Amino acid sequence: MQLGERLRLTLFGTSHGPRVGALLEGVPKGLRVDETAIAQAMATRRPGGRYASKRKEQDCVEFLSGIVEGKTTGASIELSIENQDAKSKDYNFLPHHPRPGHQDMVMHKRTKGEADLRGGGMSSARLTAPLVAAAAFVAPLLAPLGIKAEAQVGAIGNVEAGEMEHQPARWSTDACKEMRCRDPDAAEAMVNLVESQRMNLNSIGSRVDLIVTGTPLGLGEPWFDGIEPAMARAMMSIPAARGVTFGRGFNVVNMTGLEHNDAWGGSPESPTPLGERPDGVLAGLATSAPIRCSVAFKPPSSIASEQKTLHLESGAIEPLTVKGRHDPVLGPRAVAVVEAMAILVLTDLALRGGFIDG
Repeated sequence: MQLGERLRLTLFGTSHGPRVGALLEGVPKGLRVDETAIAQAMATRRPGGRYASKRKEQDCVEFLSGIVEGKTTGASIELSIENQDAKSKDYNFLPHHPRPGHQDMVMHKRTKGEADLRGGGMSSARLTAPLVAAAAFVAPLLAPLGIKAEAQVGAIGNVEAGEMEHQPARWSTDACKEMRCRDPDAAEAMVNLVESQRMNLNSIGSRVDLIVTGTPLGLGEPWFDGIEPAMARAMMSIPAARGVTFGRGFNVVNMTGLEHNDAWGGSPESPTPLGERPDGVLAGLATSAPIRCSVAFKPPSSIASEQKTLHLESGAIEPLTVKGRHDPVLGPRAVAVVEAMAILVLTDLALRGGFIDG
């Protein structure tokens, strides 16, 4: 479970084990720990509220190595987050009655019955906690370049939000905060839709929209390590992600070259793409225009409705009702994770390209 080449992140832990964490390698020495920024990022990701899992985790980030007097030493950095509110009894039906749409069956078979399946085990979204912490930790490396990654819930079901740049700063209303959506009207409609699905013991799909600004011209690598391929791999590794688009996305199918091509303006010293929504990446390299990315998330698999699925001991299709604490929608919690993935990928590429001294 490793991401990156120069900045390498390795995740460890399970949802119901004693802790989750990350090992960060390749962080330059002298980087100061911004505890406030890390706490803010963890609060954005943290479960809770009316429309999220009721699992209550403090998500206090502890640095076990690589930090002396609040600054990095250049050595590997291990960060750890204790699991404090796991309720393993909610998963007594495992491994004999794997949940539909979940990793239970495939992981059980792959490990010949040795996997810890509680709460999703090593595949759980719980492991996004150290991922978000790691990104918040390294984000100051991008600050001198002016790179900023901001996301919101762009859609839940058939409710679409307006574009971020045309909305108030986050989060202007209670509904905006609950849904992690900047559009107040859309956020209210999202609340109503999620509540209706929750009351029907069901869940609903969602989409997170990301805008990255300030990327210097030429940042990225060609082909397989271009900004879009690298970011797409990272985004699709987020639990429950089902699709990633960049720029104009699948709308390009209905466009002509004259409609899609972005002319260059500016000056020979500082060329800038022109147009209403110019591409932020060409051939894997940043154009200096905003990078737009959207990530689709499936409806959460653990729902309180009765479902019928295979029981491994009886060999019969039997009813299963999943109890416990689960999200009716994933987008609100995924906002911080999508931002984190972008930060980690861009930091790695900036180090590789010499945009950051390291």
